[in-house]
Amino acid sequence: MTDTTYVGAVDQGTTGTRFIVFDHGGQVVANAYETHEQIYPEPGWVEHDPIEIWENTKTVITQALGQAGIAPEQLEAIGVTNQRETTVLWDADSGRPVHNAIVWQDRRTTERVEELEENGAVETIREKTGLEPDAYFSATKAEWLLDEADPIKMERARPADIRDRAQAGDVLFGTIDSWLIYNLTGNHITEVTNASRTMLYNIHDLEWDDDLLEEFSIPEAMLPEVRPSSDDETYGTTDPEGFLEAEIPIAGALGDQQAALFGQTCFDAGDAKNTYGTGSFFLMNTGNEAVASDQGLLTTIGFQRSGEPVQYALEGSIFVTGAAIEWLEDLSLIDDPSETAELARSVDSTDGVYVVPAFTGLGAPHWDQRARGTIVGMTRGTRKEHVVRATLESIAYQTRDVAEAMEADSGIEMTSLKVDGGAVKNNYLCQLQSDIIGSEIVRPVVDETTALGSAYAAGLAVDYWDDTDSLRDNWQVDRTFETTMDTETADARYNRWLDAVERSRDWARDGEE
Repeated sequence: MTDTTYVGAVDQGTTGTRFIVFDHGGQVVANAYETHEQIYPEPGWVEHDPIEIWENTKTVITQALGQAGIAPEQLEAIGVTNQRETTVLWDADSGRPVHNAIVWQDRRTTERVEELEENGAVETIREKTGLEPDAYFSATKAEWLLDEADPIKMERARPADIRDRAQAGDVLFGTIDSWLIYNLTGNHITEVTNASRTMLYNIHDLEWDDDLLEEFSIPEAMLPEVRPSSDDETYGTTDPEGFLEAEIPIAGALGDQQAALFGQTCFDAGDAKNTYGTGSFFLMNTGNEAVASDQGLLTTIGFQRSGEPVQYALEGSIFVTGAAIEWLEDLSLIDDPSETAELARSVDSTDGVYVVPAFTGLGAPHWDQRARGTIVGMTRGTRKEHVVRATLESIAYQTRDVAEAMEADSGIEMTSLKVDGGAVKNNYLCQLQSDIIGSEIVRPVVDETTALGSAYAAGLAVDYWDDTDSLRDNWQVDRTFETTMDTETADARYNRWLDAVERSRDWARDGEE
């Protein structure tokens, strides 16, 4: 049966939507991708059009199946993985969003977070959710939408107040997984990893937290039902009269970083991975224990299978890594990301230049919402090659920031790090990462591990794969990068990086240009 059937994965990311079909060996047999518009209404604000995302999702599913000659009925299940924290509110009657989605990168609620800090709410939020209060998470985004979204967008002749309708369950809240599951199945569902990123979910009690809902004035009636990441009961099926003309179970979902953890088969405590995408996200499985961080990391849910306890993780969230490469393109310093390695190799060093890409603030372990992007150390002799190399090095330095915090919190010395994401195709970056972090870097054959993880979660739920051991058997190493830089040199460069980070901090003050 598995010779002619497959599992699909919707990978809905910050810049685009992908659909990948995997066979029983975890190999890619079909792949389609569409980008969507990045909307910047004001400085520091980032939005997406949820309707565009849904239309693109249908397009890539149809394209991938068509290109591979696979009938929808050959899909045993579909999994969903998504950009986390990005928040959508939609009308339950029409299914239309009340406003554009507010993206995880958006900083419009910074002042609200600072108000929480001033009111002494930080420790309570940290204890209940494992999160560091930040505009990054969904709670303040949903609160803003309830207060500020234009009811005219709800396409009602006489729109009632959005809060009143949310109280009645007529306006629904969700992260992007919920939005896609709702459109695929008609059911209002999320799963534990995405719920754990909202700043509304108690990761110890595994339920929406009444105190936090009250703090942010979020009506419980608008919240989705929370399910396991791999759900034997499934979240529902696609509509046989819909665009696929087939009933396919939607059986698994994970936030993108947890999906990569699952796809990298980090099933045991101490297993770690780093995903290099728009940002970078470093996760270590801590088993059944929610390890509290003393180093500015997040405690989060790693995944949950039906009938099993949740697996927790420590996470270091780096807001800008791959997006820094896009920034080089925006400045016309490069025409294509593939140029960065050649340009970086063409100079012996950065010549003292450091780039701190804090375009949307600093994430773990620094957590400075008002930090901004900084270039230091330039002279008249600085060329674009130095800036390009310094930008690549910033990715490695930010990862070391998190790795050191991870080792301090967990007490585990990391000797190997599994990596994935688009940037790891760059051999120069992988070698640089190994040198700066002082650990071997292991790149798998299948680097689309985010999509693979959600496919694994869905496939396990419908018995396409028997158990996690069979998934480990699928995992194969493409290349391992060993440290070549001496420790003294790496430490000296890293310490200078920390000096540069200090220059970027607390820059964006109200009323200042």
